[in-house]
Amino acid sequence: MGRLAREPLLHFLLLGAALFALHRAIAGPGGAPAGEIVVSRGRMEALAQTFAQTWQRPPTPQELDGLVADYVRDEVLYREAVALGLDRDDTVVRRRMRQKLEFLAEDAAPAEPTDAELAAHLAAHADAFRRDAQLTFTQIFLDPGKRGAALPADAAALLETLRARPEAVNLETAGDSLLLEPRYVDATEADVARQFGAEFAAAIAAQTVGVWVGPVRSGYGWHLVRIDARTPSRTPELADVREAVARDWEAQRRAAALGAEYERMKSGYRIRVEPAP
Repeated sequence: MGRLAREPLLHFLLLGAALFALHRAIAGPGGAPAGEIVVSRGRMEALAQTFAQTWQRPPTPQELDGLVADYVRDEVLYREAVALGLDRDDTVVRRRMRQKLEFLAEDAAPAEPTDAELAAHLAAHADAFRRDAQLTFTQIFLDPGKRGAALPADAAALLETLRARPEAVNLETAGDSLLLEPRYVDATEADVARQFGAEFAAAIAAQTVGVWVGPVRSGYGWHLVRIDARTPSRTPELADVREAVARDWEAQRRAAALGAEYERMKSGYRIRVEPAP
């Protein structure tokens, strides 16, 4: 008996029985929850559809009976829990109910934007969709570890040849080997900085298109560089970013709808905040 008295399951059952008895005492004779539980045809179809989505087949009649029994059980226990006030002062329940109400408020507004609305949204939030400037460039690497003190003279000689007789230089073999591409296409300054370092990216950003320059220092060593093309920073056309603009428009629409609905609901309350201790 002593071991049984220390059993946690027994404690749980006794507590449940006490709560149930207290609820019945408060409710009085015949104090069962008012109303009825209706399992409509639509509810049964929804239960069957959920089952089919999970198991990739419709439920058998016996399985559908089980689904209905589970639904009734959930409803009975939910109503009894609410009647006992078990939903009060529960952080998880409060948060879940808040989320569901927010979802309802967010979905209250129309969800399909027109092209005019999206164009206006893009114009009003151009910085969020602006595309960074891009560079296409060719580089030849000169390894200071291999060339040592001869590197400045080697770089000057190669640079002179590249400018005067570029056809005489094989770009694939002119420099020292390194696991880098000889040519980079449409790279942003951030892309270049990640690959070569911020100092290199800043040094080539404003160079003249079509002119070999250098040597330019990177995290690897030194490079001769030619800017082949430059695309300035720009706001894209709506057709190019329509999906991203629509997502942003929808997020802001939902936030605005939620804020307006919250203010409407809040106006029905008198709010009093007691002074802090």
